[in-house]
Amino acid sequence: MKNLVNLLNREVANFGVLYTKLHNFHWFVQGVQFYPLHGLFEKLYDEVTEHFDAVAERILMLEEKPYATLKEFLANATIQEATGLENTNAKMLQSIVVDFQLINKELQETIEVSQELGDEVTVDLLIGIQASFQKHLWMLKSTLK
Repeated sequence: MKNLVNLLNREVANFGVLYTKLHNFHWFVQGVQFYPLHGLFEKLYDEVTEHFDAVAERILMLEEKPYATLKEFLANATIQEATGLENTNAKMLQSIVVDFQLINKELQETIEVSQELGDEVTVDLLIGIQASFQKHLWMLKSTLK
């Protein structure tokens, strides 16, 4: 069970970093795509907030403690925070694609561990999150073509 909690906490950390990164992009997007991308980034950080909360609460239901500080998020996230070098819309979108691909892969790993443990509640939660990330990946990659 400890391995599962570690994997879930990794995603809590990722969602904490991603939430801030998406806000960064929301604030600094520019150009002719400003309106649609400004709205997209807001939609994404709102959704990430829901995933962030759901995974942290699942950890609490498993009678463990989720990461809950910025220090823990940065120390344990596998995605990178915004660097400020994502100064074009395309770079922002590409950065999110990389993050979403990594999180999607990690969610699959965590789903498999949850299945091995017979934890169908966690499996169900993560499959829903993964489905959303996969749809966003398709749309983001289509936007970058």
